[in-house]
Amino acid sequence: MSNGPDQSLRNRLRERAKLAVRGGLHRLDLDVSRGVFTRQVARTLESRGIDTVLDVGANVGQYALGLRRSGYAGRIVSCEPLSGAYAELARRAAKDPHWHTVDAAVGRAPGETDINVAANSYSSSILDMTQAHLDGAPDSAYVAVERVEVTTVVDLVERFAVDPARTLLKIDTQGYEAEVLAGAGDLVGRFDGLQLEVSFVELYEGQQLAEQTVGVLREHGYRLQSLETGFSDPTGRLLQCDVLVVRDR
Repeated sequence: MSNGPDQSLRNRLRERAKLAVRGGLHRLDLDVSRGVFTRQVARTLESRGIDTVLDVGANVGQYALGLRRSGYAGRIVSCEPLSGAYAELARRAAKDPHWHTVDAAVGRAPGETDINVAANSYSSSILDMTQAHLDGAPDSAYVAVERVEVTTVVDLVERFAVDPARTLLKIDTQGYEAEVLAGAGDLVGRFDGLQLEVSFVELYEGQQLAEQTVGVLREHGYRLQSLETGFSDPTGRLLQCDVLVVRDR
């Protein structure tokens, strides 16, 4: 029993240190929640035997790097259409033999399209941005347009001999998620997991909102596994979140 007080003291000191670190990060406006969510994704991949990730909307590879740092060692196929972001993505992936890259957008059908390039890069989208997005993230305004190639999820599955039953399809395409799913056809219900960015407010013109997207996933037999809050507007209203769903076995 003599160790009780010492253990209690250690617990209090540990919690005090955690609060101090969190307070410092808060003052610096740094968000560490994404690391926690990424570890949850990695644990899901491991527990379900998922050995391939289709990373649609990879930007410069932040998502894939997060998975690697969280212990995921399987295959990653990252798709990114923007020339500048793709160059950085390809440079990072070149060091990893199980990380492949595709220089293309992913949509409903193969072809070409124009993509709006945002000042912060990761808010770039094929769709036009709404004022609600600009109000919530003023640094995301469009600054250029690029002509890019478009492929489909079906094509990626064929090209890389992907087994959907052992694959997570991750989509982060700034309002274009419904088009990506349309290009996946009946594969949608066969992927063991999907991760999507969903919006509660129209941030890109014509995009499908969260309630409808989640409804579609539910109809295909998926259940919620985890979620992470995204960015909010100046009033504190949540605008986006990331949802991870898995097949309900």
